Amino acid sequence: MEILGTTLRICVEDLEATVPFYERLAGTRALRFERGGVQVAAVGCFLLMSGPQQELDVLRKVAATIAVEDVEDTRNVLVAAGARVLAGPLPSPAGRNLIAMHPDGSVFEYADRHAVV
Repeated sequence: MEILGTTLRICVEDLEATVPFYERLAGTRALRFERGGVQVAAVGCFLLMSGPQQELDVLRKVAATIAVEDVEDTRNVLVAAGARVLAGPLPSPAGRNLIAMHPDGSVFEYADRHAVV
């Protein structure tokens, strides 16, 4: 399993008001999408999320998103090391992802860029 990068997850009240700051900070435009009633803007290493409080409460439990080469390989490494897969692998707007709880209780999302056909 190779870790390619990390995305910081930030839940915000007003996505439209927040995005311009992060676009300027990161020097790039936001990639926007919606998932499960949550509006998302990916800006550089930041993943901004806004939506119903119930959904955001769940999302806040995930510490970060970790980019990996292949989610299936990552799942195998995580399970062998003692992690528990909570969800996935599932298709996402950019590829596939899974949510795993590490033995210490930390929860992370792992994502790759392999589009599901």
